[in-house]
Amino acid sequence: MINYQAKGGGSMARGFTLIELLVVIAIIAILMAIITPALRKARESTRETVCKSNLRGVGLGLLLYLQDNDYVIASASSTNGFFWYDAAGNFRRTNDNDAYWGVAYKDYIRDTKVFGCPSFRKVAELIYSVDPALIQEAAFGLNAYVYRDGKTGQVKPRKSTDIRDQSKFVIAHDHAEPRMEQDSLDMFFNSGPGTMNLTHYRQGGSRARFYPGIFRHNMKANEPFRTGGRANVLWLDAHVSAIEETTGDDVPKWWYTGVK
Repeated sequence: MINYQAKGGGSMARGFTLIELLVVIAIIAILMAIITPALRKARESTRETVCKSNLRGVGLGLLLYLQDNDYVIASASSTNGFFWYDAAGNFRRTNDNDAYWGVAYKDYIRDTKVFGCPSFRKVAELIYSVDPALIQEAAFGLNAYVYRDGKTGQVKPRKSTDIRDQSKFVIAHDHAEPRMEQDSLDMFFNSGPGTMNLTHYRQGGSRARFYPGIFRHNMKANEPFRTGGRANVLWLDAHVSAIEETTGDDVPKWWYTGVK
């Protein structure tokens, strides 16, 4: 409150009292406490939207690849790293173990940043001893069953047209590693009702410190093995949807194998 007091026919302004300043500071603090979580949520919502859009872009590029290659899904059985380029700056080959699986579709998805997810831009370290910044263009894990027999697990060419329900066949999803190939150790389904999925990443697992990077969207908890968040999934028909954090009881294995 500002008071005006006449003196010699004029007036002068009196500054805020200490109490008034404290009240103003308190009000600002309350407003910030209300606004900051909303802003944080809005920023993460934007990041998730970009992440989903990127996954859709990957899916559309994959569909174009399939149309030009007799619907045979590209074999990325040798790629299990985060690298796009070799030391000379050239794209790595698909028989390079350090290559990222996206190199198989490089002619159809020319911008490697499409494989990035802004919700997972920086991590202290990756699973392998490489530059953590590589995750910015290698943030999605590939389902190894895209090039394996759904029943035997043996590496073999697979045609997308042979998979009955393409809308329920996982191509890739948010993950902390470039390729998921060890069933319940690193995929979303578990070994039976009441058991756990992602056991490599759960408490006691060799990759436990990376668990928060998997269900990384819309996180509601900040615990080592519970985020309250969700992950984005790219399906073979190129649509993208979210899976809420789960222990795997609601995720059937055939979403990955294509075989019921």
